Amino acid sequence: MDLIIVESPSKAKTISKYLKGKYRVDASGGHIRDLPQKTLGVSVSKNYEPRYVVSPGKEETIERLMNEAKNADKIYLATDPDREGEAISWHLQTVLGMDEDGENRIEFNEISPKAVERALKRPRKINYNLVDAQQARRVLDRLVGYKLSPLLNNKLQSGLSAGRVQSVALRLVVEREREIQAFVPEEYWTIAAELQDKAGKFSPFKAALEKYEGKKLRITNKEDADAAVNALKAGEYTVHAIKKTITKSHAPAPFTTSTLQQDASNKYGMTAPETMLMAQHLYEGIDVENEGHRAFVTYIRTDSTRVSEDAQTAALEYIGERFGKEYCPEKPNVYVSKKGAQDAHEAIRPIDVTLTPERAKKMLDKKHFNVYKLIYERFIASQMAEAQYDSMQIEIENGNYGLKASGKTLRFAGFTAIYQESKKEDEEEGTGKLLPALEEGDKLDEKSLKAEQKFTKPPVRYTDASLVKAMEDKGIGRPSTYASIISVLNKRKYVEKDGKYMLPTEIAYRITDMLVKYFTDIMDVGFTASMEEKLDDIEDGGTDWHALIADFYPPFEEKLRFASGDGDELTDILCEKCGKPMIRKNGRYGTYLACSGYPACSNIVSEGEAEISDTACPKCGAPMIVKSGKFGKFLACPNYPDCKATLPYGVKTEEIFEGTCPECGKPAKRLKTRTGKIYYGCSGYPECKFMSWDIPTGEKCPDCGSAMIKTPKGVIKCSNRDCSYKAPVPPQGSQDAEND
Repeated sequence: MDLIIVESPSKAKTISKYLKGKYRVDASGGHIRDLPQKTLGVSVSKNYEPRYVVSPGKEETIERLMNEAKNADKIYLATDPDREGEAISWHLQTVLGMDEDGENRIEFNEISPKAVERALKRPRKINYNLVDAQQARRVLDRLVGYKLSPLLNNKLQSGLSAGRVQSVALRLVVEREREIQAFVPEEYWTIAAELQDKAGKFSPFKAALEKYEGKKLRITNKEDADAAVNALKAGEYTVHAIKKTITKSHAPAPFTTSTLQQDASNKYGMTAPETMLMAQHLYEGIDVENEGHRAFVTYIRTDSTRVSEDAQTAALEYIGERFGKEYCPEKPNVYVSKKGAQDAHEAIRPIDVTLTPERAKKMLDKKHFNVYKLIYERFIASQMAEAQYDSMQIEIENGNYGLKASGKTLRFAGFTAIYQESKKEDEEEGTGKLLPALEEGDKLDEKSLKAEQKFTKPPVRYTDASLVKAMEDKGIGRPSTYASIISVLNKRKYVEKDGKYMLPTEIAYRITDMLVKYFTDIMDVGFTASMEEKLDDIEDGGTDWHALIADFYPPFEEKLRFASGDGDELTDILCEKCGKPMIRKNGRYGTYLACSGYPACSNIVSEGEAEISDTACPKCGAPMIVKSGKFGKFLACPNYPDCKATLPYGVKTEEIFEGTCPECGKPAKRLKTRTGKIYYGCSGYPECKFMSWDIPTGEKCPDCGSAMIKTPKGVIKCSNRDCSYKAPVPPQGSQDAEND
């Protein structure tokens, strides 16, 4: 008999039922191997290779699976369809001694008889790019967590932890709270008039004061508010313009992991970990009375909004039967996943559209039902026609003042017949409000006029829903990590709840401040997001995962030395340019202070006799030293003799022209990126957009026609990496050689 291995016993039970005893189905219970718990488990000196050990408590599982594997005709590895699932299959393949090139991996987006049978007909090899991406993330997180956590325990208090993504998420919460604390409310006033037509045929309606002399009006004090009220009372209200339109609202996309967590939080107050637990059960399968074990929804860790054609067809048939053909869109709705989404599998949807929430309610407890109902109704709504509204705006004039009344009523329910999106706090008012059928030029009576003092509100604290959205928007973490990050923040008591809102605890401020002080890049949102993109590059097969770690770890280790007090002296002096602490260093020209935020901030302050200029070295980016020579003052790099660059005194880097644009022949201009890296761009920008990391010579390669460049070592070669052409080396003693 063939053997199928999955992660969870619940999933195994569901699949076993569907296959009706034709296969032996067993579960690994997640990872059977991992990095050791009490040691680093990463060999930094041996290309950052991980050292895997049997996960605690998995000895019996491995023994059982090995015995089953010996008696199996064929083994299928059916773990989840993502990086983590691929890594679990790889570990199983390794431990069970299976052929590493064997086609024994199967995957399915939903646990249904049809999907499982289809997967068994299409086994494939392990995708080692996915495995490498998972290994890179695991090693990165282990290096950061195991190095930063002891530092926090030594410097702050015991029992603390840090994480590559977790700590950045905590920074978001802390910085939001500081924004709230620093917020200074600003006074403003709103003025609303209750108006009615002269004949009294229509009910009174409200109009808000918006303009003065045709421009947007903002009233910030009582005196101006009183002046506006008095002017309105003395004047006459006239209908200036009426605009009637039919507005449409498109159906929302089916759920991703992030949007499911947000909706469950907004509508049911469920935490992200709680939502994912319920969704996991619905995906793997739940015991149903008189029916056995059955799964309800597709795979629940996804950032894709794509759905299969079969699922879309089934949804449209159901919509037509239940609501009528007019509720089906003219063309099926197609949703484009956001940039960078892992689009290998579908959005979250019900497996069977005939299993309506009404039927499912008898099978599920309240929390499982709430999550299923959300998933079901959102998916059906995503395939429905647009909602339509009769919208009306009335513009009213009174002297120099302009008022506006808005209202809209539902014309055609469309997708709202089954699903209502969560209302936002700043959502436009007026939905469901019918305005009177007035005509332009009509005079109006004022029934009442009210001026109300208000104050601007501080930013809203994060909830589970809004923090998940922020992490997704900023590219921090992945769908599989959102819930676990929030769970850690709560479990470690780095945040506490005030209703549904997150408040950072006192230790959260201290952790964030210390990590930001010493580890600027790791705590930077942009850096963390770029790391996620690099992990994606590994998955796509374009990057060696060891190289990613090798680029990251040495600078990280250097910062650890500073933070531990073992490197150059980290002072209490703050950089005047960016506010980060300065490091005291010893250079050729004496002691100086360098910003710890380098290279993003390259500020240097002299503590000796040398004068520090505002000009960055064109070769290494360090602030240049003012020196006196035979012909007067000049600028020299402080990193001499490693860097021998010099410049005329008084010249700034951004004013230096070096090289020639090969496209238009104009001088090339030396420029800097936001991180201080030097590059060269055509001085004719924006008409000419040529750019290069190296100095352009103005010539074209005789072999391929690409631009010729001069490297920092003076080599003149083709800029095309696929072309090996290099210019002949100039004779010893030539002008070029002297310049080099």
